[in-house]
Amino acid sequence: MPSSDSSSRIAINRPLVVIYAAIGLDAVGIGLIFPILPRLIAEVTHAHNIASYIGILTALYAAMQFAFAPVLGALSDRLGRRPILLISLGGAAINYVLMALAPSLGLLIIGRAIAGLTSANISVATAYITDISPENVRAKRFGLFNAMFGIGFILGPVLGGALGDYWLRLPFLAAAALNAGNLLLALFVLPESRIPSREKIDLAALNPLRPLRWALSMKALLPTVATFFVLSATGEVYGTCWALWGNDAFGWNGMWIGLSLGAFGVCQTLAQAFLPGPAVRLLGERGAVLAGIASACLALVAMAFITHGWMVFAIMPIVALSGIGSPALQSLATRLVDEGRQGQFQGVLASAMSLASIIAPLGFSSFYFVVRAQWPGAIWLSALAVNAIAIPLVLRLRFKPTPTAAAAL
Repeated sequence: MPSSDSSSRIAINRPLVVIYAAIGLDAVGIGLIFPILPRLIAEVTHAHNIASYIGILTALYAAMQFAFAPVLGALSDRLGRRPILLISLGGAAINYVLMALAPSLGLLIIGRAIAGLTSANISVATAYITDISPENVRAKRFGLFNAMFGIGFILGPVLGGALGDYWLRLPFLAAAALNAGNLLLALFVLPESRIPSREKIDLAALNPLRPLRWALSMKALLPTVATFFVLSATGEVYGTCWALWGNDAFGWNGMWIGLSLGAFGVCQTLAQAFLPGPAVRLLGERGAVLAGIASACLALVAMAFITHGWMVFAIMPIVALSGIGSPALQSLATRLVDEGRQGQFQGVLASAMSLASIIAPLGFSSFYFVVRAQWPGAIWLSALAVNAIAIPLVLRLRFKPTPTAAAAL
C-alpha cells in the first residue's frame, strides 16, 4: 500500500495538473486565433483591408487581461480560488462557442473581450500554486507554470491553422471542448487551497495603473521600465501581423501560418531555456540583452526582404538568438531594487508589458494597413525601429539601487 506521504504527493499533484492545464489552455486560446483571424474578420466584415480590425481585437484581449487580472485575484482572496477558477473555465468554454457561432463583428468583439477576461485567471492560478507549494518547491513549480504557457502558445497556432483549414470556426469549438473538459476535471478534482478572507476588498488595489504611478515617480527605474515596455511592444508585432504578412507575401493558408508560428514559439522557448546562461557568462547581462536585440534586428531586416516562404524557416535560428535577451534583462532588473520591493517592482514591469500589449497592436496594425498593398514586409522595419529605441535605454541601466531610489522605496 502507498504511504500517507505518497498519497499526499498525489493529492497535491492532481490540483497542479488542473492548474497547469488551465494555464496551457489560456495560452492555446491566445495563439489559436492568430492563423484564422484575418479570414474570420474578412468573413464577418466583407472588408478588403482588415489590419485595423486585427489590431483592435488583439489590443482588446490584452486590455481585458490587464484590467481584470487584479480584480479576479482580489475576488479569489475574498471568495476562494476554486469558485473563481471554475467560473473562468466555464466562461471560457461558453465564450468559445459564442465565437464559433458569431455572425457579426460586434459579437466577435464581445467574444474576444470575454476571452481576455477569462484568461485573466492567470493571477488566480499563480495564487493557487503559491497556496499549495512550500517555499522550497515554488521555483520549480513556477518554472513548470511558464513551460505550460509556452507549450500552449506553441500548440495554439498549429491547432488553429490546421483545424481552420477544414472549417474556419472549428478551432473555437475545439477550444470550447478542451475548456469544458478541464472544467469537469476541476469540478471533481480541484479542492479549495485556502480559507476565504472575510475582509472587504480594497477597491484601490484593483486599479491596474496603480503600480505604474509608483514607478514613474522613480527616475532611476524609468530606463528599466521603458526597456521592458519597448521590447514587449516589439514582440506584439508577430501576433498582430504574422498571419496577414504570411498570406499577403507567400499565399500561406492556415496550416502554414500555424506551423510557422509554432516553429517561432519553439525557437523562442528553446533559446530562453538553454542560451541565456552561457550568453551571460560570455557577455555579461547587459551584453546578452544587447546581443538579443541585435539578433532581433537582424532577423527583422531579413524578414522584411525575403521573397519565399521557406526562407522564414531558414532564419529561425537568428530569431532564436533574439530570445537570449529577455531572461538576461529580467535578471538584471532584479538587482535594481532591494529584496523588500521585488514583488512591487515585478508588478510594475508586468503592468508596463501589459500596456505595451494594448498599445502596440493598434500601432502596428495601422502601419500595416498603410504598407500592405505596396510592401507587406515593411512592417518588420517598423518593428526594427521600435526595437532600436531599447539600445540607449539598456546602456543607461544601473546595476544597483541608487541611494535615492532605495530611500524612496
